[in-house]
Amino acid sequence: MITGSLRRRAVAAGALVLTGALALSACGSEDDGGGGSEAASDVAADSKLAGMVPEGIKSDGKIMIGSDASYPPNESVDPASQEIVGWDVELFKAVAAKLGLKTEFQNAGFDTIIPGVQSGKYEIGVSSFTDTKEREQAVDFVTYYSAGTAWAALKGNPKQVDPDDACGKSVGVQQGTVQVEDLEARSKECTDAGKPAIKSVVRKQQTEVNNDLVAGKVDAMAADSPIVGYAVKQTGDKLEIIGEAYDTAPYGYALNKQSGQFKEAVQGALKALMADGTYKKILEEYGVESGAITEPAINAAQS
Repeated sequence: MITGSLRRRAVAAGALVLTGALALSACGSEDDGGGGSEAASDVAADSKLAGMVPEGIKSDGKIMIGSDASYPPNESVDPASQEIVGWDVELFKAVAAKLGLKTEFQNAGFDTIIPGVQSGKYEIGVSSFTDTKEREQAVDFVTYYSAGTAWAALKGNPKQVDPDDACGKSVGVQQGTVQVEDLEARSKECTDAGKPAIKSVVRKQQTEVNNDLVAGKVDAMAADSPIVGYAVKQTGDKLEIIGEAYDTAPYGYALNKQSGQFKEAVQGALKALMADGTYKKILEEYGVESGAITEPAINAAQS
């Protein structure tokens, strides 16, 4: 089994430096800090924390957020309202409310968000980013959750996929995620041992990966633990989790390195939400409380 420093939702080193055009999809949503989770809508601003927000960010009273809304239940597009929703979204709405800010989410390609934060296009990235040492060279992170990689197969695991020995199997993953690198490393172990390579089927969006597995186009899929758990729940008895989650690491909000005290303000807001129970309530509403943390940290990458 591979237990190295691989982490979910990695971006190639070249994508961390500012590169020209940042492709955005058309979908976005603006919110007044309420809506969605009842817990988030009840959050009152903290004047001390609000005072720590840099003037350039709070000048218009709202915060521009980059998010890849193709990763339910963390972030996705509600087909009815076309708004970006999910527990990741609701939790940050609560953080913003604590800072006296409204939120405006923009749906973006995952690998464009960190460059967008660097350029100032977004004032923060909220998109299930794993805090890694490589990413910390480009942006600052405030951690808020802990997730690992999990695998799923069709119910009954008809292709008998073993995550620790998936040689010769086809496995779906989302483009730009650490699972792509994970499969490459596992496939190399297979070929080094004289076994067939793992066939990685890389799709642009996680929802496409989920659909491929349900349709039997791949033998298994790999993604973050809350995403896999949600996919299993949403498909009824069609999928099941196989093996154990591994490479647990923190999710973090991505902030521009020139944003002054903003990271401390966000960290303080998270601490306040944890203390008053809002944080736990939001996670429980989406059934992802197993990844809750007790102490948000700044730049706490494990590898």
